[in-house]
Amino acid sequence: MATANLSIPLLSLPRHHHLHLHPNLITVPTRLRLGLRTQALGHDMLGDFGARDPFPAEIASGFGEKVLGTVNTEHKILIPNLSSLSLSQLDCSPVSPLQPPMPEDDAQKLLRKVVGWRLIVGEGELKLQCLWKLRDYKCGVELINRIYKVAEAAGHFPNLHLEQPNQVRAELWTSSVGGLSMNDFIVAAKIDDIKTSDLVPRKRVWA
Repeated sequence: MATANLSIPLLSLPRHHHLHLHPNLITVPTRLRLGLRTQALGHDMLGDFGARDPFPAEIASGFGEKVLGTVNTEHKILIPNLSSLSLSQLDCSPVSPLQPPMPEDDAQKLLRKVVGWRLIVGEGELKLQCLWKLRDYKCGVELINRIYKVAEAAGHFPNLHLEQPNQVRAELWTSSVGGLSMNDFIVAAKIDDIKTSDLVPRKRVWA
């Protein structure tokens, strides 16, 4: 059956865009369809974006009475305080030798904000300790170098031990106060952010 081709200008589209009519099928070029969609949406290619007014059916359903708040509800944008920020985002601050060490109860609460660290008592002082099992001795040296760079930037250094054959041990405390300070937990959190996936033993994959 022969195809009948009719040229019909479309709204304000360029003259070279036409509809090709078939007795049983009307086809519209893809670019033309996009053009029509663009016209329907106006200059905003995203269409309806963000909040919208409720539909009449939604208003009739009384959905507003089923949610928390009222028309007088006050909305505020709250600025995060120190307790809600990640410890790794904080900076170390100078510690006075006259400052008492952190109580163990407070240390136990902060311990939840760091990964893999534990509290120990060494030489009569409360300390933070973390152990890493590495793939080999070379990986242990590399981890110590990475930890040192983080500690140097923070200005608060842990005691680092490379133990045979492939273990690194880090201990944090503030010697000037004879125990723990906030700086120890800040540096512990920064050390937690160090990439170690390329240094730890590879998991064995069974066929």
